[in-house]
Amino acid sequence: MPGNGPDGEDSSRPGPRPKVARVIDEYDLDGMGDLLERSWTGQGDSQRSLRELADHLNRAILRTGMERSGMDPVEGDVETAYDLLAGDASSGDRVQKRRELERNGVDVDAVEDDFVSHRAVHSYLRNHRDVERSEPTPEDRLATGQERIERLQGRTAAVTADVIDRLHADEGLDAADVDVLVNVRVLCNDCGRSHEVSEFLQSGGCDCETPE
Repeated sequence: MPGNGPDGEDSSRPGPRPKVARVIDEYDLDGMGDLLERSWTGQGDSQRSLRELADHLNRAILRTGMERSGMDPVEGDVETAYDLLAGDASSGDRVQKRRELERNGVDVDAVEDDFVSHRAVHSYLRNHRDVERSEPTPEDRLATGQERIERLQGRTAAVTADVIDRLHADEGLDAADVDVLVNVRVLCNDCGRSHEVSEFLQSGGCDCETPE
């Protein structure tokens, strides 16, 4: 039988572990995977959105980071700190909070790097824990669409890099140290503006006013 990880997950599953599974282990958040699954598939008031679940996990990550540095945060401290860190990067309050945490020994950069997006939670639940909602919400469908686009972008970048590497080795193509970037953009024919595809989807499309 396949072995199970600390959160009741199949540790023999092939391929790289998703970010959500990794941070759950690294921050010793036992039971978090089960909680995310129950909250996503629940009914009525017990059901939580992907964004709410991502925020819940990120607060748990931040709390653990604060505790490991020797701090003893109460719930309100974590809530306030997370709201500031997740807010406007140019905010003076955010900068002040980062400095405060760093003075207390928190590696803020590392903690922020471990924060997860709602798309990461969606991918973890669907692809790693094999769970689905009986009736997908618009948010679920949006996350699924974004995941499909990201997989295609990743595949396009990988194929392109492979072609370049082969031509470099076999045909002398001058490409010893290059990176392949795939950036899908959406052009609005009404106003002529170009949007990065994930921002376009998240904002609900182009906010231009179509001429009459």
